[in-house]
Amino acid sequence: MSKKVLIVEDEIFVALEIEQIVEDAGFDVAAIAADRAAALAGAASCDIALVDLNLRDGPTGPRIGMELASQHGIRVIYVTANPAQIGEASVAALGVIMKPFRAQSIAAALQLAAAEQPELAAAEIAGFTPFPPPGSWNAMESRG
Repeated sequence: MSKKVLIVEDEIFVALEIEQIVEDAGFDVAAIAADRAAALAGAASCDIALVDLNLRDGPTGPRIGMELASQHGIRVIYVTANPAQIGEASVAALGVIMKPFRAQSIAAALQLAAAEQPELAAAEIAGFTPFPPPGSWNAMESRG
């Protein structure tokens, strides 16, 4: 059974590009959300979330990532041009992919998020920066 991905991105063309990458990587897109309310509404059926930081309702991405991880058990990967804005919300995520992104980085990060032990291969993905501990499933070492 394919993992379901929530795309949290307010720029429609970027969201559609990510949607194509997700589908090409063999995952199902459960929903595309442009703000916090839509992201939380689409969270119930998702396993993985790709979350931008600055959305239609402001810089709510870090808070959304925290909520998705803590309330729904979703594995979060931030996709942003502003990683410094993540701050303490990094504890809820596997890591970050910098914009502009490469399709291969997103596809590999999705494979990582779908793995039983995602920390094992995190440092090997080009364009993906894993977050260090604390945490349980998101505890990774930065070997870069």
